[in-house]
Amino acid sequence: MPSDRFSSLPFEQQIGQFFFIGLPGKTIDSEARDLIEEIKPGGIILFGRNVESPQQVRKLLDEARALVPTPLLCGIDQEGGLVDRLREIFPPMPSARALRQHGDLAGVRTLGRITGELLRILGLNINFAPVMSIITQERSLLTNGLYSRSFGSSPGEVLGYTTVYMRGLQGTGCLGCLKHFPGIGAGTVDSHIEMPMVPLSRDDLLAQDLAPYIELFQRADDRVRVVMVSHGGFPNIDIKKGTTGGLVEPASISASIVSKLLRHEMGYKHLIVTDDLEMGAIAKQYEIEEATVKAFNAGEDMLLICATPETIGRGYRALREAARDKGISERRIQASLKRIAATKALVQPSPALDMERYETLANDIRQLNKRLDYVYPGESHVQ
Repeated sequence: MPSDRFSSLPFEQQIGQFFFIGLPGKTIDSEARDLIEEIKPGGIILFGRNVESPQQVRKLLDEARALVPTPLLCGIDQEGGLVDRLREIFPPMPSARALRQHGDLAGVRTLGRITGELLRILGLNINFAPVMSIITQERSLLTNGLYSRSFGSSPGEVLGYTTVYMRGLQGTGCLGCLKHFPGIGAGTVDSHIEMPMVPLSRDDLLAQDLAPYIELFQRADDRVRVVMVSHGGFPNIDIKKGTTGGLVEPASISASIVSKLLRHEMGYKHLIVTDDLEMGAIAKQYEIEEATVKAFNAGEDMLLICATPETIGRGYRALREAARDKGISERRIQASLKRIAATKALVQPSPALDMERYETLANDIRQLNKRLDYVYPGESHVQ
C-alpha cells in the first residue's frame, strides 16, 4: 500500500495505525468489535487466550481484517520453549537454548521455516522473535526470565544463530522482530514485573549486547525490518532527572535510546515497536495515557498494548488528543506512517489454511524435537 494512502487517512485512523493491540478472547465478539472499530489499529497481537484451533485462529484474524480499512499486521510471540503461544494446537517448539546446546544451526533454520510457514497459514505475518539477549555464565544466574530464550553467551554466537533463524523465518514471507533492544540480558529482574536495571557502561553495551544489532543493521540485504525496544533502565547511559521512577526512564519511552541511539547513532531506518506498555516495568511508574504519549514522542512507530480493552482505549484516546492539541508534531506522525506503510508493503496475502500442510509442519517439529531430545518443561514426553 502506498504511503500516501496512509497520509490521506482520516486523522483518527492515522492515530490508530500506531497501535498494536491485544484482543480479549477467541472470537470477534461485541467487545472486540467495538475495540477494533474505535481504534482501527495498525496491528493485532495474539496470545494463548486467543487460541483454540487452527480454524478458529484463522477466522478470528480474517474477521479482524474485515473491520479495518488498511492491511493489518498480525503478530504473535512464537519463540519456542517457554514462550510458545500455539502449543495448545501444535506440538511444542524447542527453545533457543535447546538448539544452541546442540550446536544445531540447521535446526535453527528449520525452526524459523516451520514457524514462518505455520504463522502464515494461520493468517499471521509477523513473529516477535528472536530474542537477542546475550546470556553469559554470570548472567545465567539472574532471574530475568531470559535464560532459555537466548541463542547465545557471546555476541558472535547470538549473531550467528539469529542470522540463520531470520533466514528461515523471513524466507516464508513472515517478518521477524529483533528484541529487546538495546539488550536486557544483564537485567536482574523480569520486565513483566518491574523495570530491569542494566548497569552496563556505554562501552560494555556496545561491545556486548549491541554488537549483534550493529552487525545486522550494517548488512546490505535489509534483513531486519522490525525492532522491539525493551522496558529496561540504563542508568549509565540514560539518566533523566525528575522522572516518575527517579533518575532512569525505561528504554521504550526514552528518546535517548529510541531516537538518539537506535535511530541516529546506529542508523536503523525501519519499524520500531515498544514492548507491551501494560507490563509492570511501565505500569508501576506511569498511567497508560502518559506512557503512550512518551513512547511515541521518544520515537516509537507502533505501541503494543496487549491485555485490557479499557486500557487500550485509554492509550489510543490519549495519543489522539495529544496529536490534536499539537503535543505531537505532524512531521513526527508522517514519519511513522511512512515506516508503517513500508512494513505493510512487505506483507503478502495469507495463503489458504491448508490442514494437510499444517500436519506436515507438525510432524517436522516432532522430528526436530526428537533429534534434540527436547521435552517441553513440565511435560513427561514430547507430544
